[in-house]
Amino acid sequence: MRAYGPQHWWPAKTAFEVILGAYLTQSTAWKAVERSLENLREAGALTPEGLRAIPLAKLRKLIRPSGFISRKAPAIRAFVAMLEKEFGGSLSAMAATPTAALRERLLELPGVGNETADAILLYALGHPVPVADEYLRRIANRHGLVALPPGRARIQYDELSDLTRKAFAGDAEESRAQLFNEFHALTVAVGKAHCGRTARCDGCPLAADLHRAN
Repeated sequence: MRAYGPQHWWPAKTAFEVILGAYLTQSTAWKAVERSLENLREAGALTPEGLRAIPLAKLRKLIRPSGFISRKAPAIRAFVAMLEKEFGGSLSAMAATPTAALRERLLELPGVGNETADAILLYALGHPVPVADEYLRRIANRHGLVALPPGRARIQYDELSDLTRKAFAGDAEESRAQLFNEFHALTVAVGKAHCGRTARCDGCPLAADLHRAN
């Protein structure tokens, strides 16, 4: 936090825009997602109602900058259909669902894995769940934060989530959503600057911890 300051994540104006961004950012740089979101905004499709009103072929065209349109467009439509059928189109009603049950339901949707489900829960719906991504995996691996059994080189998603939960276990329950939010955003910031596929440790605010870990 001292190095980067508050991140003000997720970069969106509405909860539904957060959800669309969570789908679109899969395997895609955020700059491409911004172009897709702007296309949707100009088409009046940044609401569930607006998105339902456009044909699937047009949705594919609007989100083309984000890539993987044959997978992402139907997945987004499936979410909107579920929202309408099970929650009357209300994100507030959806957010009122207990976390474990809602996470399980999200994971049943096409195109939703652990990271996307948790991003929707945390950033769009305000549930106190940590979000883990490749940046956190690289940081945890390089700093030796998770002990891997012999023969396994990759840290699992649940291990990264548990690592974050344990880090904030002493904090009040009502503050954890904001803490998880800021922690993930800062992880992305340091990951982009220093912990990509190649480590760039000079100037990294975590460099001292790395030396201690090694």
